Amino acid sequence: MKLLYITNGICGVGGLERVLSIKASYLAEHYNYDVHILTLNEKDKQPFYAFSSKIKFHSIPYTGIFSYFSGLRKAVKEICPDIISVCDDGLKGFFVPLYLSKPCPMIYERHVSKVTSSKDKDFFDKIKSKIIYSLMNAGGKLYDKFVVLTEKNKLEWENLTNIEVIVNPLTFYPKQNSSLKNKKAILVGKLSYQKGQDFVIETWKKVAKIYPDWVLEIYGKSDENNYYQTLIDKYKLEKNTLLLPPTSDIEQRYLDASIYVMSSRFEGFGMVLTEAMACGLPCVSFDCPYGPSDIITEGEDGFLVPVGDTDKLAEKICFLIENDETRFRMGKNAKENVKRFLPENIISQWDKLFKELINKNER
Repeated sequence: MKLLYITNGICGVGGLERVLSIKASYLAEHYNYDVHILTLNEKDKQPFYAFSSKIKFHSIPYTGIFSYFSGLRKAVKEICPDIISVCDDGLKGFFVPLYLSKPCPMIYERHVSKVTSSKDKDFFDKIKSKIIYSLMNAGGKLYDKFVVLTEKNKLEWENLTNIEVIVNPLTFYPKQNSSLKNKKAILVGKLSYQKGQDFVIETWKKVAKIYPDWVLEIYGKSDENNYYQTLIDKYKLEKNTLLLPPTSDIEQRYLDASIYVMSSRFEGFGMVLTEAMACGLPCVSFDCPYGPSDIITEGEDGFLVPVGDTDKLAEKICFLIENDETRFRMGKNAKENVKRFLPENIISQWDKLFKELINKNER
């Protein structure tokens, strides 16, 4: 079966790129799919994550929507896929079936929530968002299947009858576990309003007062105007809170830590939680929309606290610091509970969906 993924890019360090590298590679290596990936303006560029050597890559120039239309049609005609999966959270992605006149069964993969990053929208922003969401709802109906990451994500798309839930697969599952003895917590994610590093820095100010020998490592790209470093300096946390660049060896960084902290205001899924749990880390997370409550079992492998409640976040982190036995128990449970996200359990769902759509199309 020839499968084509259409996405903006695979050279970034985000969750979508990482998931696609796992999913596409697994389908090529274990299910013998003839996998093609089409990106924009990435000719001769190297992906940040590893992809199977069996995958074929295509890139079209993007200088505007019309170049996108023409480039997409030409590439799809040459590739002649049996099925197309679109991984593009922008508005243009919703209307790819129209651009292509739907040459085969098509799937849309939604990797983010409808919740936006605007802090306080004014009247015109709200009107604009309403129009965009209406267009998204219309575009979503053009696809044979509209795939979201959690059951709660489905609630955002109540008007769609073609919706299905398939969670993200684990990106790794190491044999070794964290010792959970290092005085270190970790957070991974782009420095942004969404990921809430401002919250976690405020939280760590409270933790460091009680446990000044514990360190928080924040791995993420971009800090415009040194906003987050300024916060760290303001709270005099230079020795306790470290801003570090993205790394392809993030697995080892999880293994070196003892607690994972998530301070996101909203998420599409929260893949970093599953990665941390695979390394045997207990997690303390805001119960944001959407993902953490689908991953963490409260009191068993981590804790969920209300979004923005830095006092409660600090309280739960300190509890895990103080209680070695609970930290070890939760880490062990996390390692076991996250197995449900192993690629062999998730990719089989994609294989089943692809084959069902192909069979339906041939009738």
